[in-house]
Amino acid sequence: MTNDPLAPLLALADVEDALADARAKVDTAMRHRALRRNGGQVAAEVGLRAAVASAALEEHRHDLAAVRAGTVTDPVVQGALRVSEALGGLVDLWPRAPRQVLARLHVLAARGAVADADLGRLTSGAERIDALAGLVAGNERTPPLLLAAIVHAELLTLRPFAGPAGVVARAAARLTLVARGFDPRGLVAVEQGHLDREPEYVGASGAYATGTPDGLRSWLRHYAAAVSAGAEHLTQISDEVLAPSGK
Repeated sequence: MTNDPLAPLLALADVEDALADARAKVDTAMRHRALRRNGGQVAAEVGLRAAVASAALEEHRHDLAAVRAGTVTDPVVQGALRVSEALGGLVDLWPRAPRQVLARLHVLAARGAVADADLGRLTSGAERIDALAGLVAGNERTPPLLLAAIVHAELLTLRPFAGPAGVVARAAARLTLVARGFDPRGLVAVEQGHLDREPEYVGASGAYATGTPDGLRSWLRHYAAAVSAGAEHLTQISDEVLAPSGK
C-alpha cells in the first residue's frame, strides 16, 4: 500500500505507460558510451542548451551559438544560465527546504530582470507554495517523473514570482529529477523537449490549470513526451561529443 497523495494520477488513461516509456528512453540514453569518459563535457552542453531553451520559453529567444560565444546580454538568458550552473549545489537542499531553494532560484533567474526588492519574494499563491513544499519535502513515495511533472505544472500555472517565473518552474522540476535519482547527473534536457513541443507545452499547462482529470492527463502525457525528447537530445549531444575524435 502507498500513502502517496499523487498515486491516483497514475490511474489516468495512458499516464503510467507514458511515464514508463519516458523512463525507458532515458535509461537507454544514459548508456551512451560518451558518458563514460566525456560525461562532464556532455553535462556542460546539456546545461547550456537547457538554459537557452528555458529562456526561449519565456519569449527570450536567442541563437545557441551567440549564447555560447558570450555575446548575449539579455538578463533572462543570463539568469537561466546562472540557474543552470547553480543547480548542482542545490540538490541536497531541495528535498529539505524547498521554499528556500525556490527563493534562491528566483534570485538567480530574475536578477537584472525585476526590481531588486522583488527578488526571491512571492507575489502570489503562498498557500499553494506551502502545499507544494510539503509535497516535495522528504517525499520518497511519489515516482520521480510524476513528482517533477506536478512541481513544474504547479509553479508554471501559479507563477508565484515576478518576471521569469517559468525558468524557476523548469529548474525546480529538473532539481526533482536529479534529487530523486532519476537523472542524478542532470543530463536530460527536458527544457529542450518542452521547446520542441512548445504549442503542446502551452496548451497542456493551460489544461492542467483547469484541475480536471482530462487537463491533468494532458499535462502528464506532455511531460512524459518532453522527457523522451530530452533523452533524444542527450543522445544527439553525446554523439556530437564523440564525433571529433571518432571514439
